[in-house]
Amino acid sequence: MPGMFAGAMRRATRSRRPQKPGLRRAALAVPRSAVWLRDHAVPVQRWVVHAPHTLRALVRADEIWLVVLAACVGIVAGIFVVAMNDATLLAHRLLFALDNDGRLSGLASVEPERALLVPTMGGLLLGLSGLLISRYVPGRPVDPIEANALHGGRMSLRDSAIVVGQTLLSNGAGASIGLEAGYTQIGSAFASWIGRSFRVRRADLRVLVGCGAAGAIGAAFDAPLAGAFYAFELVIGTYSLANLAPVTLASICAVVVTHALDGTAPSLDLAMPATLEWRDYLPIIALGVVSALVGIAIMRMVTLTETLFRRSRMPGWARPAIGGLIVGSLALATPAVLSSGHAALRLGLDGEFGIRQAALLLLLKACASAISIGSGFRGGLFFASLFLGVLTGTLCGDLLGLLTANSLPPVTCALICMSALAVAIIGGPLTMVFLALESTGSLPLTVAVLVASVVSALTVRRTFGYSFATWRFHLRGESIRSALDVGWIRNLTVGRIMRREIRTLRSSTSLASLRRDFPLGSEHRVVLVDESGRYAGIVQVPELHAADQDVSWLGELLHYDETMLLPQMNVKEAIALFERAESDALVVVDNLDSRNVIGLLTEQHALRRYSEELDRSRRELSGET
Repeated sequence: MPGMFAGAMRRATRSRRPQKPGLRRAALAVPRSAVWLRDHAVPVQRWVVHAPHTLRALVRADEIWLVVLAACVGIVAGIFVVAMNDATLLAHRLLFALDNDGRLSGLASVEPERALLVPTMGGLLLGLSGLLISRYVPGRPVDPIEANALHGGRMSLRDSAIVVGQTLLSNGAGASIGLEAGYTQIGSAFASWIGRSFRVRRADLRVLVGCGAAGAIGAAFDAPLAGAFYAFELVIGTYSLANLAPVTLASICAVVVTHALDGTAPSLDLAMPATLEWRDYLPIIALGVVSALVGIAIMRMVTLTETLFRRSRMPGWARPAIGGLIVGSLALATPAVLSSGHAALRLGLDGEFGIRQAALLLLLKACASAISIGSGFRGGLFFASLFLGVLTGTLCGDLLGLLTANSLPPVTCALICMSALAVAIIGGPLTMVFLALESTGSLPLTVAVLVASVVSALTVRRTFGYSFATWRFHLRGESIRSALDVGWIRNLTVGRIMRREIRTLRSSTSLASLRRDFPLGSEHRVVLVDESGRYAGIVQVPELHAADQDVSWLGELLHYDETMLLPQMNVKEAIALFERAESDALVVVDNLDSRNVIGLLTEQHALRRYSEELDRSRRELSGET
C-alpha cells in the first residue's frame, strides 16, 4: 500500500504540471528562437540535487516552510559575506605588506612599488584567467536583478562562483571597487540553487533570490532593514506582505551569523543633531540635487571609460592590467582610492578631510572607480558611491559654512549626501533611509536622508532615467528598468500561442475556384503562397465574394503580403505589429528569407493571452493565490 500511495502521488504531481502541447514541434519550427535562447538563457545546471519529495511537498504546500528555507539562505549568505571580507583583508595584508587589520584606504601612504605592481599584476592575472574561462565556460553570468527580471530567478551557481573569485581578486589587488556585488551574487545564486533543488514555483524562486541578496547586504552593513529593503526595491522589484516574512528573516539570520562569527562592520559613533530646523531643509534639498548630478556624472564616466578601452584596440585580457597601473598611479597621491574605501570613509566622517583634500579625493576616487570598472575589473559601485557621497557632503558642508549661515554641520551633510549619492547610482531610496537609521540611530537625520534621497531619485529619473545597474542593461540593449518579472513576456512568444493548423492555397488559384471552395461564412480569411511555397498574402473571404466581376487577378485582393510575424517575437511585439498593420490576423513565417508559412495568429487571441499573463503577474506581486 505505501508503494501504491507513493506512485499515485507521483502521477498526481506530474498531472498537475502545466502541459505544453506541441513543444517539440515548436522547437523544430523556431530556429531563430533557439539561437536567442542559446545567447541569452541562463545555463542550466544539470547537477542540481533535488530534495526528497516529502520536503519539496512541504515547501510548496505551506509558506511557513518557505520562510524556513529563506532563513537557511540568510545563514549561508552571512557565512559567505564573512568569508569574502576576511579573504580580502588577508590579501591586503599580504600583498601590500600592511601591519594593520587590512584596511588599505585609511593609510597615509603605500610603498610606491607595491602601489604600482600589485594592481597591475592583479589586473593581468584577472585578464588571463578571464581569457581561459571564456574558452571553457560559455555565456556570461547573470546578476540577481537580471535573473529575477528575465529568467524567473534562475542563476548559475558555477558562474556566480567565478564572479566571486574575480571580485575577490579585483578587490584584493586594490582595484577601486566594492565587494557588495560579489556578496549579492553568491548569496542570490545559492538561494536560486536551493530553490531549484526544492522545485519551488517561479514566484517563490524570485523571492528566494531576493532573500539571498537581503542576507548579503544586511550582513555586509550590519543593517537587517536595509538588507530587506534592498531586496524589495532592487532584486524583487516590489514589496508585498507575502514577501515580508521570508526576506526580513533571511536578512536578520545573516546579521546574526556575522555577529556570531565576529565579522560585523565597524559601527558609526557620530554626534548627530537632536533636531533640524525648518530652514535646514532647503540646503538638504540642494544636497539631494547635487548628489544626483554627481552620481550621473560618475555613471557617464564609467561608460566613457569602457568606450575608450574598447576603442583602444588593446586585447581584452590586457585592459585590467592597464587599468590597474593607472589606479596604482593614482594611489601614489593617496591610498584612499584603493579598494572599497571603508577606512577612508570613516576618516571622512571624522572630519579629517578639508575642502581641498575632499575635492581632490572626490575626483581621484571617481576616476579610479570608473577606470577599475571600465577596464574590466569585477565589482560594483555600492560602497564606492557611499564614500563618494561622504566626500561630496563634506565638500558641500564646508562650502555652505563658508558662504552662508548654514546650521548643518559637515558630518550631517556628509551622511545626507552619502545616502543621496548611493540612491542616484544604486537606486533604492528606502534602502538608504534604513541604512542611515540603523547606522546612526538618529530620527532627525533619517528624515533629512529621506528628503534628500527622494529628491535625488526624482532628479536622476527625470534627467537620466536609470540607476547604474539598469543603465548597464540599457547599454547591452536590454529594456530592464527594475527587477519586476518581465521574463514571461519573452517566454510568451508567437511560436507558442499561434495556431498551427492552417490551410494554404496557391496564389495562381482562380477566383471562381476560391469562391466555390470558400463560401461566405465558411472562413474569415485565406492564406495564399506562391509557386515556390513562399508566403504571398491574405485574402479576406467577404472581399472575395464582394469583388467586382471585372477583377481577374487574385493579386488585387491580397493584403499584408509584406507584413508577417516571426515565431521568436514576443506577444508585446506581436500586438504592436497588429496595431501598425491595422489587421486582426497575421501569418507567422519561419523567417523572412524563406517565408514558409508555419501558423496564424489573431490579434484577439494575442490580447487575451497577454491579459491573462498580466493578471497572473499582478496576483503574484500582490501575494494572491
